[in-house]
Amino acid sequence: MELDVYQHNGSPAGRTVALDATLFAVEPNDHVLWLDVRRTQAAARQGTHKTKERGEVKGSTRKIYRQKGTGMARAGNIASPLRRGGGRTFGPRPHRYSVRLSKKVRRKAKCSALSYKAQEEAIRVIDPLNYEAPSTRELSDLLSNLGLEGQSVLIVTALHSPEVFCSSKNLERVVVREARNVSAEDILRARVLVCEEDSLGIWSSLWAYTSTHSS
Repeated sequence: MELDVYQHNGSPAGRTVALDATLFAVEPNDHVLWLDVRRTQAAARQGTHKTKERGEVKGSTRKIYRQKGTGMARAGNIASPLRRGGGRTFGPRPHRYSVRLSKKVRRKAKCSALSYKAQEEAIRVIDPLNYEAPSTRELSDLLSNLGLEGQSVLIVTALHSPEVFCSSKNLERVVVREARNVSAEDILRARVLVCEEDSLGIWSSLWAYTSTHSS
């Protein structure tokens, strides 16, 4: 599959680039995609939730009233979970939600996501965005010339580019990621991928799903 390459202003560059079939033409695996998205979302959870149990509630440990003869249910101290202000029974404690997946599964998930985008013809390839300073106007004009204004767009840069990232901060529904840091969730969330041409080579070197990685 070949795609036209566009200049940094959105006009055609007059050449095409071939997409790596081991990345963009694999049979998508929905279960593997679900596993990887679950892993990404779980890793984003802080896991800092905490409530006090009865042993951690501050206050007297004296028995509230005598055990028998009151006509009421027996009761311990004020930290009892049955009383207002008491401790929580089996309350949440800080812990990690992270889920581990093998490198093979993570590769397969990214290739599946890219293959879906290729099937949907939702990939645009552009020349490197060598911004000397942040420019929201230039980036907005690029998306407008590509016919992507107002759409959910993932811009993929080959290298770390603070200028491009800062240019996107005032553009709604536009996300910028460095090629090596793109996740399957990033790809699926975007309606269209706008990739620098060099980022395709980086993906091939990192994720290419060759026969040695087949399931």
